[in-house]
Amino acid sequence: MVMDGVDRGADPETLDAVFAALADPTRRAILSRLAASAASVNELTEPFAMSQPAVSKHLKVLERAGLIERDVDRQRRPARLKAEAMAAAVGWLEAFRQFWSESFDQLDGLLEELKKTETQGSDHGGNGHE
Repeated sequence: MVMDGVDRGADPETLDAVFAALADPTRRAILSRLAASAASVNELTEPFAMSQPAVSKHLKVLERAGLIERDVDRQRRPARLKAEAMAAAVGWLEAFRQFWSESFDQLDGLLEELKKTETQGSDHGGNGHE
């Protein structure tokens, strides 16, 4: 595998839980909402066509993945983002961004060489199909 030598920076169980949690669009939407501020289950239920128990289940998945934490504020129990698990996932993905960036740089270099070769061929009166 190409990325075998990459230090992924987080334990595999944490990454598995984070990516499994992020695989669901509702959970991603909940995280986007929590990026603005902490919110209760009632507040998080409003934009979705689902019940409070369904939102609570999503929150439990996010909490187990370490992406949110729940405060005890009387009955409200607001959820808020937690950065550590997300940072681990971003760090893991960063290695792939670097790999693809280097790959695209290599491709750009190859394309430039091909353009030069093509231009040189047409400068010499050839059609490039000799």
